[in-house]
Amino acid sequence: MSFSSDEVNFLVYRYLQESGFSHSAYTFGIESHISQSNINGALVPPAALLSILQKGLQYTEAEISIGEDGTEQRLGESLSLIDAVMPEVVANRQNMQNQQKQATKTEPPETNGTTEEPTAPPPATTTAASTTPAPVETMEVDQSIEIPASKATVLRGHESEVFICAWNPSTDLLASGSGDSTARIWDMSDNPANPNQLVLRHCIQKGGTEVPSNKDVTSLDWNCDGTLLATGSYDGYARIWRTDGLLASTLGQHKGPIFALKWNKRGNYILSAGVDKTTIIWDAATGQCTQQFSFHSAPALDVDWQSNQSFASCSTDQCIHVCKLGVDKPIKSFQGHTNEVNAIKWDPQGQLLASCSDDMTLKIWSMKQDTCVHDLQAHSKEIYTIKWSPTGTGTQNPNMNLILASASFDSTVRLWDVERGVCIHTLTKHTEPVYSVAFSPDGKFLASGSFDKCVHIWSTQSGQLVHSYKGTGGIFEVCWNSRGSKVGASASDGSVFVLDLRKL
Repeated sequence: MSFSSDEVNFLVYRYLQESGFSHSAYTFGIESHISQSNINGALVPPAALLSILQKGLQYTEAEISIGEDGTEQRLGESLSLIDAVMPEVVANRQNMQNQQKQATKTEPPETNGTTEEPTAPPPATTTAASTTPAPVETMEVDQSIEIPASKATVLRGHESEVFICAWNPSTDLLASGSGDSTARIWDMSDNPANPNQLVLRHCIQKGGTEVPSNKDVTSLDWNCDGTLLATGSYDGYARIWRTDGLLASTLGQHKGPIFALKWNKRGNYILSAGVDKTTIIWDAATGQCTQQFSFHSAPALDVDWQSNQSFASCSTDQCIHVCKLGVDKPIKSFQGHTNEVNAIKWDPQGQLLASCSDDMTLKIWSMKQDTCVHDLQAHSKEIYTIKWSPTGTGTQNPNMNLILASASFDSTVRLWDVERGVCIHTLTKHTEPVYSVAFSPDGKFLASGSFDKCVHIWSTQSGQLVHSYKGTGGIFEVCWNSRGSKVGASASDGSVFVLDLRKL
């Protein structure tokens, strides 16, 4: 048995990626020269590091519990991972096990000639057990809420984690982006049981030929009429694709991975954010860089358009800048977060900007003032993403209140009344970090996806769980189609699935 430092480094790199530490993974990948190793990442299953650690832990427990004579005595208390790597702890546990074995051997036999029978429960308990079914441990929601597998379409094809997915705004095409260096377009309109898939291979020029980039596709976004798909990759390039899968243009200006990209509403510009600390506005028609903004002092993590020519960006430098095409400095800067800012989103009218951070806070900003309008502190771990509801003044649902949803590594989702600055619902059914939330087009429902493999669908008015589906991998992204009839989700095991809510 042997293993190399390259193999260990690769497993650590993948663990960081799968756990959502994308920026740490990038830095570690650079320093450990992951790209120069000959390991085919597509063949390494998700959670590989955790799997081998678990096996090592089980082996250590077996070493302690199995004696020299081959007999096994169960451990009274399981080892923790830290215990297992501490020789003195392992030695102490072995001594305890040996002493227990000796005590067992020297115990005098029973002298009354009878064997003690387990005490039967009283009749009342037996009756209750027969009328009340025992709760199923894996079922966290009512039977009527659970979406059966027969009502979900699982899409297989990706060979690695699927980090992102997005519905076309005008048709039932679902796009997905993966660590296998491809994006895919799935046609869910004609034959949902066996949908056609287009594979968008992200290649780079090497020695005069095109070769797979072997880099993650980190972001994707459809233009407003659904005719073009933009993708961003760890290979440093943004790309524009047609709906037939053909590459329309390659946008090359960033020096390093792209973390986010967005079309503006008009569809003439694409905005991107990169590890090179810059944001870029691209001319979608020509593929040329229109303007590059270099105001952050660390990697830019997210961007969001305020209008067709102005946008906000956030960074690991804890700052938020609002910039405008043609202006060579930020038109507004917001400071107040005490850790990296993971995501930013303008409300539907472009008046208020929400931001979330590793400092566990959610902040609301206005162009009319320098300090935040609200500093919302309720989550107990990092907040990974936020979404505004498509409701309120200026939306298609003007009679419903505007709501902000936040998803956190504390395994909860919170719904906020931003006008009052209060949390109106805390959604607590998830058991692992929540990576994604998405409102239905009518604003009545919220989908959430977590690394507990579950997609939950909630009523935004009551905060009640309406539907739930458990997939086969940790959920990175959830999204609704434009009619609000289907929810798409992408997962860590390479699967993408679609829940057709019309059937329920």
